[in-house]
Amino acid sequence: MNRYEGRRVLITGGGSGIGQATVHRVLAEGGLVVAADVNEAGLKTTYDTAVAGGGVAERLTTAVLDISDEAAVRAGVADAVAALGGLDVLVNAAGILRSEHTHRTSLEFFNKILAVNLTGTFLMIREAIPALLAGDKPVVVNFSSTSASFAHPYMSAYAASKGGIQSMTHALASEYSKQGLRVVAVAPGSISSDMTSGNGPGLPADADMSLFMKLSPALGEGFASPDTVAGVVAMLGSEDGAFITGTEIRVDGGTHF
Repeated sequence: MNRYEGRRVLITGGGSGIGQATVHRVLAEGGLVVAADVNEAGLKTTYDTAVAGGGVAERLTTAVLDISDEAAVRAGVADAVAALGGLDVLVNAAGILRSEHTHRTSLEFFNKILAVNLTGTFLMIREAIPALLAGDKPVVVNFSSTSASFAHPYMSAYAASKGGIQSMTHALASEYSKQGLRVVAVAPGSISSDMTSGNGPGLPADADMSLFMKLSPALGEGFASPDTVAGVVAMLGSEDGAFITGTEIRVDGGTHF
């Protein structure tokens, strides 16, 4: 499939996990991509892996970007639009996942999660809207989470940030619908990535793991790969998703029936 041939796509969080998988998927479908991430080493891996696959070096640009920094976002989006010659799709995959007992959560901890996940997504959209409205069948794909609608213990700050993204998606879809801009969200759950393994969620040492018994996927034998979500993102940003806007698509293997 070449659903993205000639389409200009900016993907945040492109240095790892679902963002990285989305970069590779869109490139495989012929897209022109700017992959942005705060992690320069991760971006190098994304680029090297893509180039090793063959024939995409001229279609991929990487950019180090902290989406929680307003000035950096303003400059970064402008540079991406210039590099791409316009913008048709914005994928807001960048985010952080941290966990803590709510009664131990500092304001700094809470605000950091919102600054990256919610405010960062807002800043990217705000700066990209003019270019998107001038683009071809423009789409914004945001990243919510199953935590926005279902209980994930020790993640109240993260859940708040993702709930905000989900609500913002609906509002933006309505506001810009008559101008041809679609705004949709994916809500992943039970996906294996840097955010959900190792030091990703950073669960409290005394976490009650029995609370997570309801968070196991019904399909398969464990968490799915980031490619699972990348395929859904690619659909939403293409003409196959042309009649989808102002909603979220849950990708969790039946964790939450």
